[in-house]
Amino acid sequence: MAQRTEVHLVDDLDGSEASETVTFAIDGAAYEIDLSSAHASELHKALQPYVLAARKVSGTRRASKGSRTGAPSPADVRAWAKAEGLKVSDRGRVPDELIVKFRTAGQ
Repeated sequence: MAQRTEVHLVDDLDGSEASETVTFAIDGAAYEIDLSSAHASELHKALQPYVLAARKVSGTRRASKGSRTGAPSPADVRAWAKAEGLKVSDRGRVPDELIVKFRTAGQ
């Protein structure tokens, strides 16, 4: 007998279909929220000035990135950046500033 498990994300704000899980931390507590593309874009735009001005925390406190958290793939960010005429390396870590721009653009 075969089984198929499906996971459907529901936007935690309005109950519509969610497209990603966003992870963030504030005041020492980490949070996850399932959001539609529109709501995720709104959150990223609202946080962008703070992210760009903040210091990055290294070590175990930092949330891991990956498909479970809704983080964009480096390949997607690189392809978008190149299409936008932005300078990006073909290898290595994608800068956080570029990921913020990618998300702000609604990608």
